[in-house]
Amino acid sequence: MIDHIDIGRVLFLDIETVSGKASFEQLNDPLKDLWTIKAHQIMRRKEDPMSEEEVAEVFTDRAGIYAEFGKIVCISVGVVKRDKQSKKLKIRLKSFADSNERQLLHDFSQLLFEHYNNTTQYFICGHNIREFDIPYICRRMLINQLPFPSMLQIAGKKPWETKYLLDTMELWKFGDYKSYTSLKLLAAVLDFPSPKDDIDGSNVGRVYWEDKDLDRISFYCEKDVLATAQLFLKYQRKPLLEEDQIMHIRGNEK
Repeated sequence: MIDHIDIGRVLFLDIETVSGKASFEQLNDPLKDLWTIKAHQIMRRKEDPMSEEEVAEVFTDRAGIYAEFGKIVCISVGVVKRDKQSKKLKIRLKSFADSNERQLLHDFSQLLFEHYNNTTQYFICGHNIREFDIPYICRRMLINQLPFPSMLQIAGKKPWETKYLLDTMELWKFGDYKSYTSLKLLAAVLDFPSPKDDIDGSNVGRVYWEDKDLDRISFYCEKDVLATAQLFLKYQRKPLLEEDQIMHIRGNEK
């Protein structure tokens, strides 16, 4: 397990993604054609043509999952340190949220370059990050033509060469690769507060495109980061973080 890892060397992480455009109709013609092919694959309708309305509906519901058709609107991170006065662990939660994805990714990568650029000393931890968050970030950074910090230089590497990527879902599998176990389910099973008490992933696109509420998305994303840190502590069989040990950092706060 992860008993030997110092939680102070771990950057907890979660991302929120949405479709790259507000609607299917806003795509250029080549991307419309390519999404139509993708929609048929997603819905397993290769031999059964879908109407444009159906293709558009699938775009609204599912495009954000795919880095080729979606974009990142929020990356939330959490850092756990021991308070010098109280001697208690405290987690600082912060979000990089922006409609300008390139700026968001640049700001996040600067954090990695400046504070987490040694893969032998630091870790990134998230739930299902090996299958979703990290590949998505890397693909979007390439699309935005941004340089990769050491932590994200994973192309072609074997799993044992990226041990600094701690996936709390993989840690739960214990060698069983048959199913996905959600963070919400593990919160219920291991008895710590559920990360989902406001919106859920299926609503993020609506909150972004219709409500234009990045603050709400950021706070929702930070709850996932907090839940991942709590799960990490459960894996280490250590006490959970209490309310007075949790700090949400806003704007340019340090």
